[in-house]
Amino acid sequence: MIESILSALSVLFTPTGALFLMLGVVVGLVFGVVPGIGGTTAIALLMPLSFGMDPNNAMMLMGGVMGAVSVGGSLTSILINTPGGAPNAATCFDGYPLAQQGKAGLAIGAAAASSTLGGLIGVVVLVAVIPVMKSIVLLFGPPEFFMLALMGLAAIAVSTGGQFLRGLIAGAIGLLLSFIGYNAVGGGVRFTLGSDYLWDGIPLVPALTGMFAITEMIALSVSGGTISKDAAGTRIAGVMEGVWACFKYWKTLLQGSVIGTFIGAIPGLGGTVASFLSYAAAMQISKSPETFGKGNVEGVIGPEAANNSKDGGSLIPTLAFGIPGSAEMAVFLGVLVLHGLSPGPMLLIQHEGVVFSLIMALSASCIIATVITLIIARWMILITIVDVHLLVPAVIATSLVGVYALQENIGDVILSVVFGVLGYLMIRFGFPRITLVIALILGELAERSFHQSLNMADGDWTIFFSRGISLTLFVIMLACLAYPALRAARRNPKRLPEAVK
Repeated sequence: MIESILSALSVLFTPTGALFLMLGVVVGLVFGVVPGIGGTTAIALLMPLSFGMDPNNAMMLMGGVMGAVSVGGSLTSILINTPGGAPNAATCFDGYPLAQQGKAGLAIGAAAASSTLGGLIGVVVLVAVIPVMKSIVLLFGPPEFFMLALMGLAAIAVSTGGQFLRGLIAGAIGLLLSFIGYNAVGGGVRFTLGSDYLWDGIPLVPALTGMFAITEMIALSVSGGTISKDAAGTRIAGVMEGVWACFKYWKTLLQGSVIGTFIGAIPGLGGTVASFLSYAAAMQISKSPETFGKGNVEGVIGPEAANNSKDGGSLIPTLAFGIPGSAEMAVFLGVLVLHGLSPGPMLLIQHEGVVFSLIMALSASCIIATVITLIIARWMILITIVDVHLLVPAVIATSLVGVYALQENIGDVILSVVFGVLGYLMIRFGFPRITLVIALILGELAERSFHQSLNMADGDWTIFFSRGISLTLFVIMLACLAYPALRAARRNPKRLPEAVK
């Protein structure tokens, strides 16, 4: 292993290797910033260009893209409430309110630093579990997936603050929307209103782009002014303060990194689930959970740490079995095959140097992307004091072009606009969007895993409680639900008997 690490470092510090790494970082940042595009499209576009390249240099290029794309997506999430990719959507909940308060520098610094540290933690975990990754991945089946989905849905109960009833209504709507389309377990098509476009369900990227980008642009065009409500007092500085916040809230950072790595290693879940679970978990351990959604920097640190650390986790099943942990990894499999590298245990034996070239590129790109982000943040912050009547048309046009470019389907554009109007109505009538988004993301996973689990056990419900990991996740879910009530009772001992009742 030592020889492979030294070989990867020698590639990293050659002019050619460094050039391809920097090219990957720049491409990743650009594709991360453009709403709806993301790392999957970037890797797909670069894949044919890598043909004929040395495999080590190809890993430098792809590793640069994967490490940088989530950092780029956090910029638009914070500044204009427009997630560059679906995993960045969780950052909008607190990053954008900070920008509205004139603290965009604080949010960008926290997002950049947490992305770097989270990515490095994910890489460290990847290196540590390479010898035992097969046994770890095989521990998870449909019952465990179902319990993971329930944990995410349970976050609805604790993420709504004083809007519990409205939050549940919004969550129920999200669940109903997640059931639209073809039923992969029972067969048949549901709730499509006769539209072939909805057979595959609600596409996540157009829905999230509409729910955040289009919604916010509608709201801004109605209110006028600038994004920052205190344009005169907007802090062009404050970036380093955000960096230091990551160390101040190190528990949130570490927790988000662990969640991201863990979720990333489970095929089929991906960065979006990791980010939202990390956001809910950050709320659980925060000393001021009532400020989430109003501009709490912990709400930026948690999901961004998870978003970048999930890359290290996603590589575990991708390299060990050829099973992609996310859509991005599915495209990356094509890169491996293109260069004659067959994923599986033999890859780690025969091409260990190439694997470590990817690991080194992923680590270095996290650092380089953060440095570039911190340098340009001073000028990016100025977006928050631009008159919205100039900003709104540009953001809507860019968002819809990005959504259309993803599949070249006009239906995605229409869906994005519909969700934009829905999101605006939710804002006007006080319904939290986070609960709808969590339910939309996790509903299909919960339903599919539930049916698969019962099929495995011939209808015996005890399968969810007879498996060690599934039972552990169930207990954690109950603890998450009970924790807010216990904390409230501890803060006000006089209400303890009522809380127990």
